Amino acid sequence: MTSEPLNRLLSSVNNFDASDLHLVAGVPPAFRVNGEIIIADEDALTEAQIDAMAGSLLNEHQRRKFEQEWELCISILHRVAGRVRATFYRRNSHTELSLRFCGEKVASRTELGLPEKLDELARKPNGLVLITGPTGAGKTTTLNYLVDLINHERRCKIVTIEDPIEFVHENKRAIVVQQEVLTDVRSFNRALIHVLRQDPDVIVIGEMRDHEAIATALMAAETGHLVLATMHSPNVSHAMERIIGVFEGSQQKQIVMQLANSLQGIIAQDLLPSADRARRVLAYELLIATGAVRNLIRENQLHHLENTLQMGRKDGMVLMDNHLYDLYCKCAITYDTAISRARQADRITRQKT
Repeated sequence: MTSEPLNRLLSSVNNFDASDLHLVAGVPPAFRVNGEIIIADEDALTEAQIDAMAGSLLNEHQRRKFEQEWELCISILHRVAGRVRATFYRRNSHTELSLRFCGEKVASRTELGLPEKLDELARKPNGLVLITGPTGAGKTTTLNYLVDLINHERRCKIVTIEDPIEFVHENKRAIVVQQEVLTDVRSFNRALIHVLRQDPDVIVIGEMRDHEAIATALMAAETGHLVLATMHSPNVSHAMERIIGVFEGSQQKQIVMQLANSLQGIIAQDLLPSADRARRVLAYELLIATGAVRNLIRENQLHHLENTLQMGRKDGMVLMDNHLYDLYCKCAITYDTAISRARQADRITRQKT
């Protein structure tokens, strides 16, 4: 049951067309609109006000967990704002909140700006498809797009493990079983191990967080399941380095072989301000696991991946800097934005001249 002040703020989200709401002590409510923080024309929130708002959202089990761990992420369903991801954290011994509005429908690939090649990855019978990027880069949106695509096309069973659930999928051609940490399962890693006993065709992992989750995901991908997962990593190379780097010794060699055998593709993405500042534009890097890519992984030659991305256009691969230049040429983003987000700015300056 939300408190009346919080209910009023959540009900006003459509007026702002905001993606997030931040409740910080000493500051008025702040909405994120098109990637920028907009401060509401209201009085600053007090610590007591935010404590009351946060308390109205938690059940007893969630309250105990937050008191023990000082951080918590749950989902709520609001009558106006729809499904909302609520993140609780502490500052100066008091609770503060960050709320993400999840939306009520899955946008099309064209609306999201995703590459057509991504659909082919979702149609693979098995293997690992990884979505990576910084916080707020639209990874969960892309993940839900892929789930929706499979749900429309395949007679299969999809099992998701999410912390928390941000979009609820109705059964279409597939059976979709969505499990939320702390609501349906006690812990992320225990759920990931148990999911293999549920006879899934597709396993969706909200986030690969540690070596246990990565090892289980690779095992599932190698044993006939299609695994869709997200990870916090800025680009394709760093994603693979992170997967391999959390293991040591002989275990690392095994993970390298599993990754080389099971990987289907990686999309690294970011959301940039559009040239007219009215919306955000998706920029991405796409790696397809060709034979050459698998060999680079086996031989631990990950530093050659950028060159492979550059040369792999015929296979559908896209280097981030090249996509930034394409977006600039289409007037979707400004030149300054392209340069500021480029990994090697001279790639863009050379093409421009």
